[in-house]
Amino acid sequence: MSESAVSGASEMTVATAFAGMRRVSPVVFRAGCPDCRGRFELTASALRLAIGASDRTTFYSFTCPDCGAAVRKPAGERIVELLTGGGVRTLRLHSTV
Repeated sequence: MSESAVSGASEMTVATAFAGMRRVSPVVFRAGCPDCRGRFELTASALRLAIGASDRTTFYSFTCPDCGAAVRKPAGERIVELLTGGGVRTLRLHSTV
């Protein structure tokens, strides 16, 4: 960027840049526990997504907030899309072959 382009630009404060933006609610995901049959909502930070080479090795996991069980469920294409779009941390599994 040239100096003339910078000097001709007006300064903008952070407040001005974000004026009019609304607070965004955190994304929550509905889930259920197969052990205790509890139904609840989880934030993206409570979920983990593992993407493998096949449908059998692609899954999401979480700890049940009701009973403490470790839950692992298969994740199809649509679930992967929703979880990644919602900010869930993702681990990509690599094959050893």
